[in-house]
Amino acid sequence: MKLTASKELEIRFSEVDSMNIVWHGSYALYFEDAREAFGKKYGLGYLDIFGNGYYAPLVDLRFNYKKPLQYNHKARIEITYVNTPAAKLLFNYEIFDNKDNSLIATGNSIQVFLDKNFQLMLTNPPFYEEWKKNNNLNKL
Repeated sequence: MKLTASKELEIRFSEVDSMNIVWHGSYALYFEDAREAFGKKYGLGYLDIFGNGYYAPLVDLRFNYKKPLQYNHKARIEITYVNTPAAKLLFNYEIFDNKDNSLIATGNSIQVFLDKNFQLMLTNPPFYEEWKKNNNLNKL
């Protein structure tokens, strides 16, 4: 089963540099927006994770730029959950230009689980196993 979500983006002036191109650091925020949209859609948001006694910090974040975004562009970010037996959250991202549906950027992220004492979880937390089961993801 493939779990995806999307979010519309309208490029703001504060997100571009002096060349009117989206500053590279803004892409991290777009990916964050996508993770929040995913969490809201599937019940795996940061507050859901925190409410179950865990944190999920990013440990790896990658971008691959294909085409620039500029001020006032309208775009769409799509996020796809990547199922793994490891105690991690893996996501892939694609950003598309709304005008011609061309690919702007791709990327991926890895998050790990920490308990409330900031100890790395080497196995999936029980709530996450239950979430995977409820979304038919417990079989690889």
